[in-house]
Amino acid sequence: MVEIYVDADACPVRQEILRVAARHGLKTWLVSDGGIRPSREPLVELVIVAPGADAADDWIADNIRAADVCVTGDIPLAARCLERGALAIRPNGEAFTEHGIGMALATRDLMQGLREAGAVTGGPRPFGRADRSAFLNGLETMVQAAKRR
Repeated sequence: MVEIYVDADACPVRQEILRVAARHGLKTWLVSDGGIRPSREPLVELVIVAPGADAADDWIADNIRAADVCVTGDIPLAARCLERGALAIRPNGEAFTEHGIGMALATRDLMQGLREAGAVTGGPRPFGRADRSAFLNGLETMVQAAKRR
């Protein structure tokens, strides 16, 4: 049975995830270091981890299985999930893939270095309706692919 794991701290698409999960009857794990209300849905579990930079990531990477789905914007976590045979998707609907994860990690490291050097300032563009729509489409497609595995 496919399960969805959500890196829930600062996740802008929690409600969309819960809609897709409910439609497919999928167990969903919301993993956070706090600040999230428990869901009344019986298939939704809230996991509170100790505060720390990678505590939620570690919990997800330790518990996710092949064919499960991880929703995260964290590229190193996505890489760990892909290594375990799981699928991973960003909140904007972009799927992480085996072919693209190396480049994503390299770009992340490059941009982090440029930000630290002061060469790049600012952040990503605001999250909008088009991102939500793309996420819903991407997650639906990914869940269907995971169920076929």
